[in-house]
Amino acid sequence: MSIPSIEPAGFVPFVAPTVAPQAAAATAPTGGAGFGDLVADSLDRLEGLQDRTDQLAVSAATGDLDDIHDYTIAATEASVATQMTVAVRNKAIEAFTEIMRMPIG
Repeated sequence: MSIPSIEPAGFVPFVAPTVAPQAAAATAPTGGAGFGDLVADSLDRLEGLQDRTDQLAVSAATGDLDDIHDYTIAATEASVATQMTVAVRNKAIEAFTEIMRMPIG
């Protein structure tokens, strides 16, 4: 009995590049991926995980899925990714609320 390999979830964590402050100021206007682009990409990846989980759930319900652990792993990955997304959203809302409480004068 061979052990099946586990496929990666497709989640690639973002690691900010380390750039000297002078170089960062020089390259900032030319851009790269902005925060909005990173958020949109992460949400697209989350949607892909959930779609894969849904497809595996349908396959499991119809009896077409050979290994139920594939669905279990996909469902857990989607759940963890959703929890992470909600946690990031909550922290962003907390930060925005704190900024709005700061005195102007």
